[in-house]
Amino acid sequence: MDLATILGIIAGAAVIAFAIFMGGSFSAFVDIPSIFIVIGGGFAATLIRFPLAGVGQALVTGGRVAFTHKKVEPRELIEKIARMGDIARRQGPLGLEGMDFDEPNLRKGAQYIADAYDPEFIRESMELERDQYLSRLSEGQRVFKSLGDAAPAFGMIGTLVGLVQMLGSMDDPSAIGPAMAVALLTTLYGAIIANLVCLPISDKLLAKFSVEEINQTLIIDGIMSIRDGKSPNLIREMLVAYLPEQQREADESQLRAAA
Repeated sequence: MDLATILGIIAGAAVIAFAIFMGGSFSAFVDIPSIFIVIGGGFAATLIRFPLAGVGQALVTGGRVAFTHKKVEPRELIEKIARMGDIARRQGPLGLEGMDFDEPNLRKGAQYIADAYDPEFIRESMELERDQYLSRLSEGQRVFKSLGDAAPAFGMIGTLVGLVQMLGSMDDPSAIGPAMAVALLTTLYGAIIANLVCLPISDKLLAKFSVEEINQTLIIDGIMSIRDGKSPNLIREMLVAYLPEQQREADESQLRAAA
């Protein structure tokens, strides 16, 4: 579970709620037409930008990765793959079937090795799996970015709607208040949805895309090294290149010490 995303949204919502309660009634900040304009309009604009079938899947994938995806450090993958290489050399490829895997693509690669599939098939299959996963992640990022862009725009549209209603009912003082509420609250809703939820999640998915691209490529190269029968030490040496440069020297010495 990604606590940073959850805690960030909860903390932001708590700050806004605290400011509202300190200044007056919470009910004054609830307006159904404003919510309808911002949320309904934002989703409508997103549906125009993306295929209907892909929007729901992108939201589910993006939300799942942003809220529940566990970060996997490259050094952890390197150690796991090195242990797999050691088991494969000592017990044979079938020894990999008894290992526990948290990473689906790593599990699939181990099964390919145990089943003695052709190296070319293993690489093509795992690269296809990686590309499809990254494509779903990218689509989720784009959908959340679209929602984040549309929400403030429809907040401004709601503001204009409220101002027109207010100016059209200047002779009726009782109608000015509700019209002003729509005018102001749509801007507030649009800003909150965009800056507290959609755009931060979009940025987090973009960052995770880069991390997952490195991790998945590391897994593929590691699986191919095991399939080729390379030693655990050589696998470590090869995969250390995937570590960030500032960590590489320290982590390389740790990995050698663990060998």
